[in-house]
Amino acid sequence: MNLALKDTLHAPTRFALTTLGIAFLVMAVIGMTGLYRGIVEDALLIIDRIDADLWVVQGKRAGPFAEGSAVAADMDRRVEGVPGVADVRRFTQFSQQFSFAGAPRRATVTGVDVPRDNGHWLSLAEGRWLGGSRYEAVADASTGLKVDDRIQLARDVYTIVGLTRHMVDSAGDGLLFVGINDAAVIARRRTSEEIHLARAAGTGAGAVSADASSVAQDSKISAVLVRLDPAADTARVIATLQRWGDVRVMTTGEQRDLMLNARLWKLRLQILTFTGMILLITAIVVSLIVYTMTLEKLHVIALLKLMGARESVVVRLIGQQAALIGIAGYALAVVLAWMIFPFFPRRVVMLPPDLAQIALALAIVCTVAAWVGIARASQVEAREVLS
Repeated sequence: MNLALKDTLHAPTRFALTTLGIAFLVMAVIGMTGLYRGIVEDALLIIDRIDADLWVVQGKRAGPFAEGSAVAADMDRRVEGVPGVADVRRFTQFSQQFSFAGAPRRATVTGVDVPRDNGHWLSLAEGRWLGGSRYEAVADASTGLKVDDRIQLARDVYTIVGLTRHMVDSAGDGLLFVGINDAAVIARRRTSEEIHLARAAGTGAGAVSADASSVAQDSKISAVLVRLDPAADTARVIATLQRWGDVRVMTTGEQRDLMLNARLWKLRLQILTFTGMILLITAIVVSLIVYTMTLEKLHVIALLKLMGARESVVVRLIGQQAALIGIAGYALAVVLAWMIFPFFPRRVVMLPPDLAQIALALAIVCTVAAWVGIARASQVEAREVLS
């Protein structure tokens, strides 16, 4: 006879409620971990997929994602002439507010160098990639747009020709891909009053100060993406570009490291802290539950000892009950997570290694909880059954 199972079936409602409570705590841990994984994947999406060996950005800046960056409009032609460079593409990205169907929408406009960039790194869910025509866009489904929808950006109307899925930035805004020239026009949008004031302010311009940038102020190109020849010496190419003085050259690995260990560092610490707090609360709750169940069975434990039962019988009873609570709570948490998290506004990525680590942490929690109950049960003596 399995005493732990028999005792559990004796009070199924209490066991079900206990399991449900533990499941929600574990689901919170899964959600926090999955939310972080989702944010990291979204933040590294462009860096990992766009197929670039080097990123040429504004000098002494960490652009284009962690910090603002602007390079000369003809920087791609300068980079193209460097030995070892196979091809170059211009790139820019910025947030944009627009209206559609009478409601405000927000997207991250991503300018790609069509036709140099043929979109081979992008997985389309519907429609096609950008052609050579102007005023076309590929949008992520999270923006609420569909193929053939028309939206106004700056003073022009763009037609949605393709859709992607799960293509968002680190803030959760859907990506909206347009040609690089269209992106520059959208970024330079200004009202008539702004243009008039800018012209008036420029009429009395004096000598250029020492702090003036060599980049034209109307340049909206954030970076130039470089693919190297297979036989190229990466270090030599970087050294050649760095000697120009007005650019900074970063590898894809450096862009990833900058995003993870600079821009997302505080977020990682916050999520780790909250995850640790939830695990601590789970340990306290499970320990209290097991301890309470042990207190309720002190008379039974004393009777078992009076009948000559070994200490191992009591240990198995309490240990198996803690294990049943942990296993049932974890299984229910995973099921609930798969059912609920797809409806979250941010993507929650549940990776098998993370689920395995959470299961291991819960196993340790249940072991500690069982030890608390066993420690109390070991103090019970057989004569207490007469009291």
